[in-house]
Parts: sequence; structure tokens; C-alpha cells
Amino acid sequence: MQSIVHDAGWPIWLLIALSMAGLTIIIERFLSLRTSQITPAGLTQQVIQMVHSGLDSPSNLQKLEKNSPLGRILAQLLRNKHLSKSELRLTVEDTGRDVAHQLNRYLPALSTIASVAPLLGLFGTVIGMIEIFAAYRVDGSDPTQLARGISVALYNTGFGILIAVPAMMAHRFFKTRVNSLLIRMEQSARHVLNALES
Repeated sequence: MQSIVHDAGWPIWLLIALSMAGLTIIIERFLSLRTSQITPAGLTQQVIQMVHSGLDSPSNLQKLEKNSPLGRILAQLLRNKHLSKSELRLTVEDTGRDVAHQLNRYLPALSTIASVAPLLGLFGTVIGMIEIFAAYRVDGSDPTQLARGISVALYNTGFGILIAVPAMMAHRFFKTRVNSLLIRMEQSARHVLNALES
């Protein structure tokens, strides 16, 4: 690995930093977007039972709000159940937008990494080409410097693509996961709303 970094030249350090940032975001989002943390199993039914039992006290709603993002939405729904249907919907939608923003956190940065990595690879390629042309002399090129320029160009191009592909795949995966979680939360809120109306 050390020899690859040496052969790839100084532009590779930009790509290494970018890959570390991308890997950090992927691990953080993978841990944060677990279904059990966002929409705990059985929470909707527990909230419906809480409503039917009249246990939706301010202290219980505060606990529910801290439970999970889904709990936060359902707590907001119960806290404002006295409002008209249109006002209640607006209040819950505001909370839902805030939750959606939290779930999408760092995903734009991951998308940027997927877009920028090939460009940085191309930048390394240009640096390598400059070294190749610098090696050219009328009386004969230096083969060592020529080989170094070629290795800088190829390593950076390859590494840029190697970073971009997983980052793009992870971004698509997490976007799909977030959309799925938001739909599940919307369905849960609808079930609780129906329980309030019955």
C-alpha cells in the first residue's frame, strides 16, 4: 500500500482524505438509519393502547418523543389532537419535515464525494501527464520519470473511480432507506390518527 501511495504521487492524498470522509459518513448513516432506531417494532400499537387507556399524559408524551423519530411524530400528533384536522396535519407535517431533514443528514455530502472523486482522479491524471511531458527531452526521455508520470496518472484515475462507485451506491441505498422509513412513519401516524377519531 505504501508503495502504491508513493507511486501515485501527492494528488492521491486528496483522494485518501475524500475516501476517509466517505467511509465515515457511510458507517455513521448505516448505524443511524437502522429500522429499530427510527421506527421501533410495536411502537404504533403501544401508542394506540396508550390513547385508548387515556395514558397520554405530558410526561408519557415526553418519553415517547425521546424514544425515536417515529415517537417524536406520534407525540406531536397526540399533543395537538385537540386541533382541527387541517391544523393537526400541518403541525405533524412540520415535525415530519424536520425528522426527514435529520434522516437525510450527510447524504448530500456523500453525493458530493461520489461526484468529486472522479474529478480529483482526473486532476491526478493531469498531474501525471504534466510529469510525462516534463520527462520529454530532445536528446531522449528519462524512462524513470516517464514511468512515474504514467503511474501517477493511472493510480489517481483508478482510485477516483474506486471511491466514486461505492459512494454513489451507498447514497442511493440510504436515500431509498430514508424514503421507506418516512413512508412507514406516515402510515403509523395515520393509524394513530384513525384511533383518535374512533
